[in-house]
Order: sequence, then structure tokens, then C-alpha cells
Amino acid sequence: MRKAVFLFVLLALGVAVRAQNVPANFNLESYGVKVEPDKRVMLVLATLEMAQSFDPKDNGARLINTTLSEKGNAFREELARDNAALPVDLRRKISVFVNSYKKRHANLSDAELVAPFISMAYALQPVPDLGDPNVTSDLPGELQDVLDFSPLVREFYRRSTISGKLDSYVKEYTADADATLRPSTREMVGELLDYLHTRPELIYAERVKTTVDRPGSKQKIEGYSTREHNRRFFVVPEMLAPQGVINFLNVRDEFYVVVPPETDLSVSEARRAFLRFVVDAIVLSHAKEADAMRDWGKTALEEVRKSDPQVPPDAFLAISRSLVAAVDIREKQYLAERVATNQARQRITTAKTDADKRAVSAELERYKQSLADESTQELYEDYQRGAVFAFYFADELKGVEDSGFDIANSLKEMIVGFDATKEASRLASTAEARRRAIAAREERKKNPQNTTASASNPLVTRLTDIQKTIDAKDYPRADADLKALLQTYPKEPRIYYNIGRVAGLTASTLTEQDQQTAKLREAQEAYSNVIRNATVDTDPALLSLTYVALARIYEFANENEYALKLYDKAIEIGEVPAGAYKDAMAAKARLIKPQQ
Repeated sequence: MRKAVFLFVLLALGVAVRAQNVPANFNLESYGVKVEPDKRVMLVLATLEMAQSFDPKDNGARLINTTLSEKGNAFREELARDNAALPVDLRRKISVFVNSYKKRHANLSDAELVAPFISMAYALQPVPDLGDPNVTSDLPGELQDVLDFSPLVREFYRRSTISGKLDSYVKEYTADADATLRPSTREMVGELLDYLHTRPELIYAERVKTTVDRPGSKQKIEGYSTREHNRRFFVVPEMLAPQGVINFLNVRDEFYVVVPPETDLSVSEARRAFLRFVVDAIVLSHAKEADAMRDWGKTALEEVRKSDPQVPPDAFLAISRSLVAAVDIREKQYLAERVATNQARQRITTAKTDADKRAVSAELERYKQSLADESTQELYEDYQRGAVFAFYFADELKGVEDSGFDIANSLKEMIVGFDATKEASRLASTAEARRRAIAAREERKKNPQNTTASASNPLVTRLTDIQKTIDAKDYPRADADLKALLQTYPKEPRIYYNIGRVAGLTASTLTEQDQQTAKLREAQEAYSNVIRNATVDTDPALLSLTYVALARIYEFANENEYALKLYDKAIEIGEVPAGAYKDAMAAKARLIKPQQ
């Protein structure tokens, strides 16, 4: 019999142990976060959509053909219909620019080609002016390379239909973002700030040197004043943004994440973008104490840059990026460990023998070790990308987790306590854990059915988050979150299983028979989809639980003959850990007893 997967996190069936669920009325703006479309980005990407191939064999195919979400493709077609009568000379000018740009960057994918244009959008003045920035000499090279596209954007705005439809497009974007993007943003912001026990710094006070005339004299008086800057984090829904790609920009004190409206931010790279928004200000406030870290960091970065010259040499920047990486990796490990521990405690309370209890404890320890090993390897990978303090901060964060202290109040102590001698041996001391992590990854590739759920698996993380919503008995929201997740993982049995669970739990709260029957049918269909989408790699315990859950629905409908067949299916799988073998045996005995 195949070894069963350890299901502590995989099925997310236990009690969530984080702080309270993020409430629906969680005010993002009080934390400096806004979810809103940006007309400049809409216009720039819409202008790109107008570019067509000159080759007659292509029949006017678009030159930029990024992979979009389902709704993004629908909007693309809507935009094409709205601009079918675009003036030929304008379309040709746009096409000439894009065709030339693509030839100069023939090694880039369409998604990579689009990224500098998104950056360029934020260099423009707001609609309707869309003016170029006053100073362009200090703009990055890749942005200057596309800045000449801005006159075409302005011309497209004036001569196309988009100026009259822009407000309706904004409403469309906003409505779609409200379904998934806004709730998942609340989830991400709430969880990361809860882990760090902090709030973002929304005001940055800059000390500025001033010079004024001395009264009655030609001499000048030098002094200093304080200039305050508002810091904000914008989540920008964009239908034409490439699917699965996070475009992140930091423009002075404003941070932008541009994503398709149905993106689930709680399981995306946007986590690190938001962490930069939070962490950068905290690290900057302790710049004076960081000399020892800087000195060691310069040497460590020189070594890393021998393998990858693209790694930035700035040691102070490495401090901030290292803390971001450490928080991202450590928070996921911390959550997975806490959930697994609580689920293990539940299993231990129901275990009948000491041997069974010891087996659960041993399994938990193996799982926690695998999480620690995987986190160590991820920290090493970030180290190789320039986050040379990631290991150090990951260790220090354990104290914040246990104490509940605000990271803003703890960082000074972390920085002052840095031990360069100890850190010099970090790579050597983690070599064995990294070796185990790499071996485990290879094993997962060969035998996916034996995989212990990784804390870094975005699907697992999201299912764990949704479990908290289920625990709070917010079944409508859990159902919506699961169905949104299904758009990203349309054939994932675990999602269907949880949709069935939520439908069944909802049915148990209903008193009106028709409504209850409808929910049970929904649960039945979801459980059936688990079986339809199962593969040889699907966890046997998941199938065991599914067969029993489905059988109970048929038994409730007095279709006992078919229910028995389903119970038999669960029994055939055997007594796998976290499965439903005993429930199936008991149910079968109950059903056949009257026939004896």
C-alpha cells in the first residue's frame, strides 16, 4: 500500500491558530493600502493592444499577445470592438513603435515586454493631461527606452473611443476587483501585520537643509526643516495585466502592485511587495545603528556577486531585502507549524492507544523538520540573490513570534545584536538541512503522492487561510473564496473537497427543505468532482474522506444501495492516516444490519 500523505496542512481540516480572522469591514486605507484601478495604466496597455502585425500572413494579429485571465480576454475583445474604427494612421504609428521595440528586445516574452510600459505609465501626469515627467535624465534606462511611446498614448486618448468609455471601464475593473482582489488584500495585509505585530509607517519625515536671508544683512542663515511625505501602497487591478505576473513599482513614497482583478494576493508575490512597504521605513529609521551589519554585508555581497554580478552591492539595501525575505518565509513556516500542532493535538485526543499517540507526535516532528529544512533552503536561495542577512533575521523573528513585540520596536535590538563571527559560519552550519530539503524536493518530483505539504505551497497556504473562515462559520465567504481559487486551480481535488464540505455545513444550518436539498446537491457535485479530477498522485486519504462524505449524502437521500458502494470504495483504500476507513466500516455495518 502506498504511503499516505501527512494531511495536517494538506487538507486544512484543523483549527486555525492565528489571531482573529480579518473582518470584512477591515479598513485597508487606515493601513495606507488602496485597491483601485489607475487610468494611466489602463491607457498605456490599451494603446499597446492596438498594435498589429504588418505581415499579411498574420491577418492583422496583435503584436502584443500576453496571456490574460478569462475576464481579461473578454475585456480585450471588448476593447477591440470599441476601437475597430481606430484611425488607420494612428494604428500604424502605434504598430511601428511596438514592432521596432519587439525587434530590439527579441529575447523577451510579451509579459516581459509589457513591464517597462507599465512603469512608464507611472511617469506620466494624471488623465487627461498624461504629460511627461519634468525631468527624464534620472529615469532608468528601460523606462527611457519606452518614454517615446507616451505621445502615442496621448494621441490614442484623444482620437479613440476610450476617453468616453474610461469611466465605465473603471467601474468594470472595480466590480471585478471587489470579488476577489479586495478580500484577499485584506487577508494578506491583516495576516502579515498580525505576524509582525505592527502598523505601517504612513508618514515619512525628511530633514531638509534650508537657507534664508539674514535680516538686514547679505549673509545667509542655514538651518533645517522637516518635510513630511505620505506613504501609500496601491493594489492596482488591471484587466490587461499578464496572468500570473506581479508588476511591482516603488515610485518615491508610493508602492504599486499591478495585477489582474481576480488575483488572490494572499498567495502571490505581492506579499513581498507589501512587506517592502512595511519594512523599508522601519529599517531606514535604524540606519545609524547598522554599521556593523554594513561592514559584514559588503564582504558577503562581494562573494555573492562573483556568481551573479546582477546582485546589488548596496549592503544597507541588503538589510531591508533580507528582512523582507525572512518575514515572508518564516511567517509561512510559523503558520504551518501552528496549524499542524493543533491538528496533531486533536488527533492525539482521539487516539486509543499510547502507540497511536506517539505515532502522531513522531509524524508531527518529521513534518516540522521538513518545514524547517525547506525554509532553510529558501533562505539560502534568497541569500544567493543578495539577501545575505536572511538567515540572521529568520532566527531573530522567532523571538518576535514568541513575545508578541512590535517588529518596529525590536529591530534596533536585532541590528545591534548582529554577530559577524557567528554569521560567517551560517552557510556551513545549514548545509545539512539544505541537503535534506533538496533531496525532499527531488522525492516530491518522483513521488508526488508521498509529498508532505510545503509551507511555501501557495495552494496549501490559501486553503489554510480559508479554513479559518470556515472555522468562523462564515460559509458564504469561504464558498466564494474557494470558487475564486478554483479559477487558478481548475482541476484541484482539494478545492472541490472543501467546496463540498462548505456546502454540507451550510445545508446543516438551513431549515427550508428546498434550500437544504439544493446545497446538498452542490456538495454532491463537488465531491463527485474530487473523484473525476483524481489522478494516480491524488492522496488516498482525500479520496477516502470524499467517498464517505458522498456516501452520507446518498444515505441521507435513502439511496442506500449506492451509498454502500461508496463506503466500499473507501474501505478498499484501506486504513490510511487521516482517512475515513473506520467511518466507512461503521456505516456499512449499520446499513447491512437490517438485512441479516
